[in-house]
Amino acid sequence: MTEITHRFVDSQSGLRMHVAEAGEGPLVLLLHGFPECWYSWRHQLTALADAGFHAVAPDQRGYARTGGPADPASYSILHLVGDAVGLIEALGGERAVVVGHDWGAPVAWHTAQMRPDKVRGVVGMSVPHRPRGSRPPVQTMRETIGEGFYMVYYQQPGVPEAEFERDPAETFRRTLYAASGQGPAQAPIVPAGGGMLDITPEPAELPDWLSEDDVATYVAEYAESGFTGPVNWYRNLDRNWELTAAWHRAPISPPALFIAGDRDAVLAFPNARRALDRMVDFVPNLRTTVVLPDCGHWVQQERPAEVNDALLAFLRDL
Repeated sequence: MTEITHRFVDSQSGLRMHVAEAGEGPLVLLLHGFPECWYSWRHQLTALADAGFHAVAPDQRGYARTGGPADPASYSILHLVGDAVGLIEALGGERAVVVGHDWGAPVAWHTAQMRPDKVRGVVGMSVPHRPRGSRPPVQTMRETIGEGFYMVYYQQPGVPEAEFERDPAETFRRTLYAASGQGPAQAPIVPAGGGMLDITPEPAELPDWLSEDDVATYVAEYAESGFTGPVNWYRNLDRNWELTAAWHRAPISPPALFIAGDRDAVLAFPNARRALDRMVDFVPNLRTTVVLPDCGHWVQQERPAEVNDALLAFLRDL
């Protein structure tokens, strides 16, 4: 059985990053989302290694064993892309296929957009590429969805991380279940005076893809760094809009693949389906879009075999 090993790598961005890796061959960088870590790629690390690739899943900036700076401004998209490019260089690869899920998807899309010389191919999961809008996003979300929208709720200093850190096992169990294909189809709108966990019910039983051991692993991985770094990513949404003006509606040129579940709440966001349908306008080399039936947000964990098949078909085609 292929072994997943762990080490720390000094990224050329200046951040010392924890990585899980397996295999040898062309580099595939796997970028997790929120609230996840390297562990969300456990099924892909071994499958890619067995197929002849060097699969590397870092804990991204602010997360788990990597941790990160205290300043919220240090979590902009330029920092995150810098970490990805710096890892590619530190791992000895001239180029890599960059794969991202959830928040990792915008990092992957922006890495391919900003540094196409470093990207052989790009894969986004759950979050399609959206071209830069004409207005700051948090302001737009406040006006169109309201103060209760979870990304707006996350702007509050100290509030969301305090909620998540009260009982991390409950946080992971409820969050992972609620956004899965087995969870309730519910818009992520926080009730007035409430919190995110108020809209994530406690499951009567865990879905078959998630065990109590998996929940315990997430709890252990977050034990030192907590949730402040991860939530800081959301606190840079408007800053990211300001910083990416030079790439306004710039195309993403490397070959691309998109994978999502048909029960993913992200695809129910305003204009998400339109963004998915029009993604080829800004990702002209989009090879394939895979939408898995009866699958929720945690696509690579919920449906690892089908995700691995789609990834390997894309990689071999490159």
